[in-house]
Amino acid sequence: MTTLTQKLNQIKHGWHLIDIKDQILGRNATQIARLLMGKQKADYSPNLDMGDNVIVINTDKLKVTGKKLANKLYQRHSGWPGGFRELTLGELMEKDSRKVVLQAVKGMLPKNKLQDRRLARLKLFKDDQHPYQAEIKQ
Repeated sequence: MTTLTQKLNQIKHGWHLIDIKDQILGRNATQIARLLMGKQKADYSPNLDMGDNVIVINTDKLKVTGKKLANKLYQRHSGWPGGFRELTLGELMEKDSRKVVLQAVKGMLPKNKLQDRRLARLKLFKDDQHPYQAEIKQ
């Protein structure tokens, strides 16, 4: 008995449109991560980049539960003395809500060489206008 694996030229990347208006951030981030990895496909293989392209619209209108808007912190450091920066979720939502969704999805993807390729297939938009209407088959 032999195990059959997909060849790179046989992998098809589909398109999905997700509207996260009035939806919970974490629950949608898990769904987006599954689509980017391709876990919904019957021939899924963790060592191949089999995921689909995902278009996320209305990131400005997403919801979070509890007091996360005031208490959840996003931290970064430039590497220089005094380069520590800290923003709350509410501040980052006002600045750019797409970064909030990107960080949530990135945290749910495996930390390996395929992570950057998978994140490149994630398209984020603040409102419901996007240039990928032709790729989505309805």
